[in-house]
Amino acid sequence: MSGGDIAGLIAAVVFAILVGFIAIPLIKLGRVLDSTRDAIKEASDGITPILDETATTLQETNKQLARVDVITKNVADVTGNVSALVALFAATVGGPLIKLAGFSAAARAAFRAAGGFGSRKARGGSH
Repeated sequence: MSGGDIAGLIAAVVFAILVGFIAIPLIKLGRVLDSTRDAIKEASDGITPILDETATTLQETNKQLARVDVITKNVADVTGNVSALVALFAATVGGPLIKLAGFSAAARAAFRAAGGFGSRKARGGSH
């Protein structure tokens, strides 16, 4: 063997050692990537039922909100009807009641002025 052959042999051995050192991290990186792929697959398998349940929950919530909307509209209608009924009652009964109260106050004042039922002098009271 000549000096060039020995140098080539040394270079080949060094190259083989270098490839071995590089291969170890690449193998570990491959394992990490495999683990990552498995974790992503498990996560996606777990997320699918959650998304289905969420979609179902949203559909049911929308149905309930539609029912609440109908109930709210009916309550608003009833409130409007009650308000109109109160206004009608006040217009129908309120005016005559106010007139009656005014008349009774005037009659009471007239009786007191005339010395009638409401005066203290007629009752015999001195205080």
